[in-house]
Amino acid sequence: MRSLMVPERSAFPPIADYALLSDCEAAALVAPSGNVEWMCVPQFDSPSVFSSMLDRGAGRFRFGPADAQVPTARRYLPGSMVVETTWKVRTGWLVVRDALTVGPWHHTTERAHRQRRAPNDWEADHTLVRTARCAQGMVELQLECEPRFDYGAGPASWEYPGMGYHEARASAPGSPLDLTFATDLNVGFEGPRLTGRTTLREGETAFVALGWSEHPGPKTFHEAFERVNATSEYWREWLSHGEFPDHPWRSHLERSALTLKGLQYAPTGGFAAAATTSLPREPGGRRNWDYRYSFVRDSSFILRSAYSLGFDWEADDFLYFLTDLGTKTGGELQNIFSVSGETELPERILDHLSGYIGARPVRIGNDAAKIEQHDVWGEIVDAVYIHAKTRDKLPERIWPLVKKQVELAEERWMQPDRGIWALRGEPQHYVSSKVMCWVALDRGTQLAELRDELELAERWRAAAGDIRDDVVENGLDERGVFTQHYETDTLDASALLIPLVRFLPPTDHRVRKTVLAIQNELVEGGLVLRHRPDDPGFAVEGEAFTVCSFWLVAALDEIGEKDASRELCERLLAYASPLGLYAEHLDPDTGRHLGNFPHAFTHLAMVNALFHVIQSEGGPGLPISAATQVRAGA
Repeated sequence: MRSLMVPERSAFPPIADYALLSDCEAAALVAPSGNVEWMCVPQFDSPSVFSSMLDRGAGRFRFGPADAQVPTARRYLPGSMVVETTWKVRTGWLVVRDALTVGPWHHTTERAHRQRRAPNDWEADHTLVRTARCAQGMVELQLECEPRFDYGAGPASWEYPGMGYHEARASAPGSPLDLTFATDLNVGFEGPRLTGRTTLREGETAFVALGWSEHPGPKTFHEAFERVNATSEYWREWLSHGEFPDHPWRSHLERSALTLKGLQYAPTGGFAAAATTSLPREPGGRRNWDYRYSFVRDSSFILRSAYSLGFDWEADDFLYFLTDLGTKTGGELQNIFSVSGETELPERILDHLSGYIGARPVRIGNDAAKIEQHDVWGEIVDAVYIHAKTRDKLPERIWPLVKKQVELAEERWMQPDRGIWALRGEPQHYVSSKVMCWVALDRGTQLAELRDELELAERWRAAAGDIRDDVVENGLDERGVFTQHYETDTLDASALLIPLVRFLPPTDHRVRKTVLAIQNELVEGGLVLRHRPDDPGFAVEGEAFTVCSFWLVAALDEIGEKDASRELCERLLAYASPLGLYAEHLDPDTGRHLGNFPHAFTHLAMVNALFHVIQSEGGPGLPISAATQVRAGA
């Protein structure tokens, strides 16, 4: 099938220029031009209705001045996920606010079958609301809404459901989803596109609302304004429950907390690894993957960050998401699930999409769900251990999941796997996987002792010792530096986890040598590469995985290199997008954001790294709670 590519006035914006909107069920990305260029509804991994981020002809929704594409200013309203964009045009000023709105719990029947966690007082409205106000002079306001269902494959068919020109409905053959549209503009249809245009003078306003559920959207500007305002208040109230240090880096921690909350699927507690699919790791590259799923690999990092920031409810919801998955699968978890807990994520290529700046293929689904990764056992048990440590108890229903993971690590740690990065080559004896198997047995030992199962604890302690001995014997090069796997001298940034998970103490000479070797040999342009591959064609030379750079911050702090740790941390914070977000990768030469966006794993690593540095410096106003030791990586 041919590409949907059609001429557009604007090229693809840089990935870092997008703003994330979320209602904790769906996500949208808004370009500086005022285009919504990516939105999947009703949940993060549903088919998209706007996909121009992956093909300029695949659907967009613009609401802004007719004669301006570049805004004067853009920001999140403080403490919220509401985006405000300001344009200065020749004749005046226009301010637009965008939100995926959140409102009081209303329990739609459409939602009922998805709900697993206990509902709180608020939930998604399933509506994208956009308001405009002319702040000075006069501005020509333009509306263009052209959804294309099923990842751009199904153009919309519009109709008026009533007698006026202020409401419309969009549908497409074969799509189970209808979109409802309300506005105070007079709108018309140009084929698959809904359009409207008006002149706003100083103090005048307009709104548009796009919905996808039985829950009615706003019908007037006042109602739209109140919903956006209530959404902003919801986010600020949520943020006030966190614990943040009185430190210059507080704003970075708060934005990361909001981003992570925005990527948590409220009905189940699962976290999406990112809001997007197929954004390339290198310009024009082919290694483009779907990250709209929950990666079990991230589980202990999620718990550590959530408890560190004081968001116990979110941490508990995710832990019970894992527990539910364990019950469903008999305890043997694959490494990726949908945010609603589905196990089948068949990967396929969408040939009709040209990709972000021509980066093909565009993929949906993720075959890595079936790749065996031994590190996940350690990450799950470590997550439970963190939970138990902050609660001083271990819920009985979680123990079978823990026991199964520890037993799997005990039985299979000697077998090769695909490593923490789920590399699609031949299985190897990856050091990172062995280390995380050790984590499963070490944390399992401590949890067994908490339950007074001393015989089991003793057995697991002995097995943990066997793993450590094996890694020390086979995982070091001639310099005494830990390698990627047993059959290579290649360095891998995942070795930075060795001191962070306490496989060996930071004072161990092999740990220090490894951290400094990574600093000296895997750093380009001040950023850490995951590894330098044995096969130059397998991975891109110069690919900097942002997570690894934040791991180096924490590891340098652990081994006493305080100045280097802080310097690297400040450099990484300067790479944040204009709105404080991070993609999966950074280009070492240009600082350009690459890969899926925003990337939860990066924000998790950033939270941990910042707490390391702040604690190490005796940061003022650092909150003291049961999670304090968790922050330090203990």
